[in-house]
Amino acid sequence: MKELFKEIYKKIKEYDKIVIARHIGADPDALGSTIGLKELILNTFPEKKVSVIGVYSSVFKYMGRMDKLNEKEIGESLLIVCDTPNIARIDGITNPRDFAYVIKIDHHPIIDKFEDLKWVDTSASSVCQMLIELSYETRLKMNKEAAEKLYMGLVSDTNRFLYDYTSPKTFMLVSKLISDTKIDIKPLYDNLYSRPLIDVRFLGYVAQSMTVTEGGLGYLTISDEVIQRFGGDTALSGNIIGSFNNINEVLVWVIFTEDKKNNLIKVNARSRGPEIHTVLEKFGGGGHPMASGARLTNAEDIDKVIKALEEVCKNYRK
Repeated sequence: MKELFKEIYKKIKEYDKIVIARHIGADPDALGSTIGLKELILNTFPEKKVSVIGVYSSVFKYMGRMDKLNEKEIGESLLIVCDTPNIARIDGITNPRDFAYVIKIDHHPIIDKFEDLKWVDTSASSVCQMLIELSYETRLKMNKEAAEKLYMGLVSDTNRFLYDYTSPKTFMLVSKLISDTKIDIKPLYDNLYSRPLIDVRFLGYVAQSMTVTEGGLGYLTISDEVIQRFGGDTALSGNIIGSFNNINEVLVWVIFTEDKKNNLIKVNARSRGPEIHTVLEKFGGGGHPMASGARLTNAEDIDKVIKALEEVCKNYRK
């Protein structure tokens, strides 16, 4: 591992122009890892030009803003892709091979090979955890700004250290991070878990309306009309999907949200046992074994996803 860390650091040091990308529909780990890595690089090499790209998320505005990709500089830039296992889900990049060199840093199971150098650790709780480790194993300098972003991403992906891929290494790295940078975690938790009243009311609607099967699958389709009724946008479902983790009768839960603007259906799925990522991969999505998503262009695929996830639940119970 130490040789791999050295090679990643060497490539970061080598390139004056660096672009950092993550997956579409970014969550705090994707945002925290990319923006946190930018902070690490600029804190170590302030003369470099580092851009974090992807669609701006108003839901996670506390993470920071995105940069604009300078397409004229692609051929001379290093691309670092975080938290993304396949090309189709890279936000803002059509062809990674257009860049001079590509590094992938990820904790998802491998789907596509598009990189020159990869660090994939499926045992890691988050990419933010991996970058904290990278900083401590190389000369990348940690600072308070980077630490805050990386901490929030790690906490979000572990659901406050509740998920089973939270390891002794996770706690060791977090302990060192807090000790070294003296970050105040209370306002960080306020950012992550404070929510507007509309989200709470929407959560109540979903809880009331969700169908639960005998196999243990909870599912619901949210129309654009419902989204408009609650005065929100398609990100609403993603905001509350993690709120159903402790229902005795539910093993897997999935929300299908109509995105009328883009003429597609967003799929957010979570599990507390059965592995679901392989199901979503068949529909052009993917993610973690216990947290995955997809984007459907055909409404008929909703029933297919429900049927496949129900089968996963039944097999798990057996």
